[in-house]
Amino acid sequence: MYDYIKDPTAIYAKSFETVRREADIERFPADLSNVVIRLIHACGMPAIAEDIAFTPNAVSAGRTALVSGAPIFADATMVAAGIIQRHLSGNDIVCTLDDDGVADDAKNQNTTRSAAAVDRWVPRLDGAIVAIGNAPTALFRLLELIDDGAPKPAVVLGFPVGFVGAAESKDALALNELGVEFITLKGRVGGSAIASASVNALAAGLE
Repeated sequence: MYDYIKDPTAIYAKSFETVRREADIERFPADLSNVVIRLIHACGMPAIAEDIAFTPNAVSAGRTALVSGAPIFADATMVAAGIIQRHLSGNDIVCTLDDDGVADDAKNQNTTRSAAAVDRWVPRLDGAIVAIGNAPTALFRLLELIDDGAPKPAVVLGFPVGFVGAAESKDALALNELGVEFITLKGRVGGSAIASASVNALAAGLE
């Protein structure tokens, strides 16, 4: 027999207690600190708190958009799958990666499917929530579109992961030259679990 905690409520409570004890979250505004706790909980790495960049109104803008029923755009099916729908306000969760024609668009544009899929967000991008947890090219393409005059989302939750372009795409977002509200984790670390956790944190806090 193994001796381990089985009660879900106790597991969550102990997890968040551990995060608060081991991570430096004092620099974050009160509303963002709960989001940061969720992000750390999703990856088990308290040290990521040091690399989180954000705009002061990112949380309030994201929560307002969620409550209003704005769509949530995800760059990967894993991000979309990790979003807890019962905490939403009827928001559509949209991932266009596997839509008809995206692969052809990517080939014709000499880019990735992830980047080509972002073009299909534009008609509903205004005031939306964007969660990117996989492809740096998706974040770069989003920034290009906004720079070219596409509508601005309410908040960009930018957590692409990897060794090629991930750190650079998040640095571009963090420069905030486009006036976009955002939360991001600088460097190579990211992933679908962190991106979906950021949406869940905005929707339900630590519940």
